[in-house]
Amino acid sequence: RLRFVVVPAGRWATGPIHLLSRVELHVGAGATLLFSTDPAAYLPAVYSRWQGIELMNYSPLIYAHGQQDIAVTGEGVLDGQASAANWWAWKPLGDADFTPFEASVNAGLPVDRRDGTQYHFRPCFVEPYDCRRVLIEGVTFRNSPFWHLHPTLCRDVTVRGVTVDSSGPNTDGCNPESCDGVLIDSVSFDCGDDCVAIKAGRNADGRRVNVPSQNIVIQNSTFANGHGGVTIGSEMTGGVRQVYARDLTMTSTGLQSGHRLKTNSVRGGYIESSHVYRVNVSAIGGPLILIDYNYGEGDTGTYPPTVTDVNLSHWNVTTAVQGWNIQGYADDPVGTVRLSDVTIGSALTKADVAKNVTDLELTNVVIAGVRQ
Repeated sequence: RLRFVVVPAGRWATGPIHLLSRVELHVGAGATLLFSTDPAAYLPAVYSRWQGIELMNYSPLIYAHGQQDIAVTGEGVLDGQASAANWWAWKPLGDADFTPFEASVNAGLPVDRRDGTQYHFRPCFVEPYDCRRVLIEGVTFRNSPFWHLHPTLCRDVTVRGVTVDSSGPNTDGCNPESCDGVLIDSVSFDCGDDCVAIKAGRNADGRRVNVPSQNIVIQNSTFANGHGGVTIGSEMTGGVRQVYARDLTMTSTGLQSGHRLKTNSVRGGYIESSHVYRVNVSAIGGPLILIDYNYGEGDTGTYPPTVTDVNLSHWNVTTAVQGWNIQGYADDPVGTVRLSDVTIGSALTKADVAKNVTDLELTNVVIAGVRQ
């Protein structure tokens, strides 16, 4: 039996919300939930992931662990109230803390002893962890401390009709991690980092958990500002496959790339069978497709990644800085990348790059009236 928690019109202060099975949090029209910015409000620590590594950390603002049939719905606003005066000021501190933290993980520290609250690791906004049948629909999210939507080790996730609006550091829109069966439909993204970033764990801990993200559909959505529109990585150690994105709109030079794949030889893992098609771009501030093997640590590891069967088709682009920027390793090239029926109306301001790619296939690709 489904139970409802209804937030009526008005402005309501709250701390973290933990959902149980068969509970729907409904934020009604005219309602705004204002989440505390006091870190102490998000204790005790809960089982979580931070940049692809499992740990005990501050509770996400909305959290569920091991639940099923849960939902966040409505027409209202959920405001994390993060700003440079609170959570976002932690970014440089958390970046510095991450190196000693990961070293302790690589040395074998058990998850229940990985205390993220001893570091400056900001919580996500919404994190269903190891859940089944999750619905997030209709609401608007603003000003998350960190990533907005982070379903992890979940099955059957639907994110529909949602607005994500934040300009803070690492305020990714929706980052499904090690999930199977995710639908992202009719979402408006305006983010301070990647709009959608599909992930699957990081480095040694990602190899320990070793669960891929797969069977993911992104459709009917709009992308404004952000580092990447449809992104895979960089935490992709468990692998990502069967990604389908279609009927998308990209609207701003503040979007730095359309389809962004980022990895390195410390991450390892694979990206296989990615399809992004029927995309209308009025403007984009970088390449339509960016495949970067030198992200983060670069080529300093012993786990060469596999990236192949990447497909862009039916893109209608008014202006772009670059068509493609694809760079693998000499001893581990990118596999097959296909661009078909892609039209860019104006001349590029930056030359295309295809370095260490086994098979780049261009079919009916036209840039400023010239077939490539």
